[in-house]
Amino acid sequence: MKLTKKLTEIGRRYKEKPLINKVEPFKHYFSSTGDLDYDRLDEYDGEFTRREIVARYLLVNAVLDQGPDIKGVRELLKNVTTNLYQQGIKIFHKPSDFFENINVVVNEILEEHKLVREQRAEEWARENKTTPTKYNLFFAQSIRGLISIKQVLDYAIHRWGVPLSLFLLLEKDYASIRERLDNPLVNYLEKWESAEIMARKLKDDERYGLGSAIGDKACHLFAKMYVSTFNLVKTKLHDRGWTDMSYEVPLDSNAGRVLFRTGFLLEWASQKDYKEWGVIQEGAGKGGKHYIRVTNIRGKKVTKIANEPELLSEYANILNYYLKISRRSPQYIEIQHLPNLLIHKLNTLEGRKFHLADFDDGLIYIGTKYCFNHPNPSCEKCLLNDICKGYKEKHDLIEEYFT
Repeated sequence: MKLTKKLTEIGRRYKEKPLINKVEPFKHYFSSTGDLDYDRLDEYDGEFTRREIVARYLLVNAVLDQGPDIKGVRELLKNVTTNLYQQGIKIFHKPSDFFENINVVVNEILEEHKLVREQRAEEWARENKTTPTKYNLFFAQSIRGLISIKQVLDYAIHRWGVPLSLFLLLEKDYASIRERLDNPLVNYLEKWESAEIMARKLKDDERYGLGSAIGDKACHLFAKMYVSTFNLVKTKLHDRGWTDMSYEVPLDSNAGRVLFRTGFLLEWASQKDYKEWGVIQEGAGKGGKHYIRVTNIRGKKVTKIANEPELLSEYANILNYYLKISRRSPQYIEIQHLPNLLIHKLNTLEGRKFHLADFDDGLIYIGTKYCFNHPNPSCEKCLLNDICKGYKEKHDLIEEYFT
């Protein structure tokens, strides 16, 4: 509980936000302090509302944010979007512009990627103990996860084009039934019972799912940004399924590294369990070290504590009323839901109003500022070093395990 609380406090202090308030065509959506102007969120900007355009931008941002450098990815999206709009290519207002002007789009992505690399490569290389020449934001999906690629067309179509195609498909589907909506994406998202179900449907829905273009982490990152970071929920404001506890934490390499090294994951299951589940893959990491694939914890059960009736009852409330993914009484607790359960418990015990987004922002901050993916991260400066198991007791958690 102590680690959960501290991560949440850190996240509340150091919030993570995409750079949409700095994108030239959308700056007027925000106040001078960078906050979204909620009083004007449902005003039209062309055919669609500001709420719809922000949601579209955030979904593309979430898809791209699966890359190796959060800062670089967000800068790339901001700059490419601004440049395209200056040329009248309004990809979020008119997604077909992206495909009709693919030559311009590819040129802009290549040029801006070059500029971002010049700005970010040195710092990124220092943080990751590698060489600047390896800096590359173009990526594709593989069996093991994301891999770096050189083909900009693959990246542009698969990562930018697929979510933009979703917006276009929704527009055309609504038009085909002669129903014009100023919020087609928002309407589609909020038709689901909860943000968690929506996140899963973003990937898996037969007609509208983005499939391999989006990972589980990115789906949940979008849910976090839509519900918590930007408060875009329109029709389900008073529904617990669309509140700050209604989605799973976006689990990525940063999150996995911090949760493993600090000992959080080891409080709930043993290293033997994680090996059997493929979360720990011995010898598969950098330099023959051990690889942590945190996404493999999904569906795995807590093994280190007794499934106490009181705890299971509280967990049932999370599943039934917030995530809305089960109507049954659970027999065990799934590890990926522990942050939801612990934060809910923390709020109940202390009368606080911590959010799941705070916990995730804390993970991002620690993972990108201190807990780098090599044997000598900045532990001395880390805000968690007083309660980190890897720093205080088991140094091998830091020296032998990478993501």
